[in-house]
Amino acid sequence: MTLPLYPDLPTLESDRLILRKMRLEDAPDLFEYASDPQVAQYTTWTPHQSLEDSHIFLNSIVEKYQTQENWDWGIIHKSDCKLIGTCGLVNRVQAHHHAEIGYALARPYWGQGYMPEAVKAVVAFGFQETDLNRIEGRCKLPNHASARVMEKIGMKFEGILRQQMFIKGSFHDMKLYAILREDWENLSK
Repeated sequence: MTLPLYPDLPTLESDRLILRKMRLEDAPDLFEYASDPQVAQYTTWTPHQSLEDSHIFLNSIVEKYQTQENWDWGIIHKSDCKLIGTCGLVNRVQAHHHAEIGYALARPYWGQGYMPEAVKAVVAFGFQETDLNRIEGRCKLPNHASARVMEKIGMKFEGILRQQMFIKGSFHDMKLYAILREDWENLSK
C-alpha cells in the first residue's frame, strides 16, 4: 500500500475542534495569531507583518492542496467558529513510511489542551488512513510546551539533534520525538 493522495483532504473532528482545509478567507484569523511574536518564537517562520503575508501563506497552502502535496489542516474552535491554529503532516517520505507533525496555535488558546487534541486527531488520521509507520516531531530545546504536547499524545523522546536547523539566522538544537504505528495501536486499545 502506498500513501494515498488526498486531493480532498478529509475534515477531522474532535470534542472541541474541527480540522479542515484552510481557505483564503481564513487570512484575518491567521494574521491575528501569526503576527504574534510569542506564537512565532519557536517556529521556522517570522511573524506576519501584514494581512498580505497571511494571504501569501494561504495561497501557497491552497496551491499545495491542488497538487496533493499538503496534509495541513486549519484548526477551528467549534464554539468560536474561528481559525485558531494549524496542524499537519509534513516532510512525508513515502519510501520510508514516515512524516513529521507540525503545528501552531493562537496564544489565547494555549494551556487548555487544544493542541494535544488536534495532534491526536492528525496522528490518528496518519495511522488509520495511510500506511505511515512513524510520525516524528521536533521542537527547539526551550520549547517545553511543544515537548509536552508530543509527550501527552504518546510520542517518545528519542534524543537531541545538535544544531540540526538553521532558523532566523542561527543554528538550533532540536528535540526529536516519534510515535510508531505499534505504539499508537497499543495506546488506542
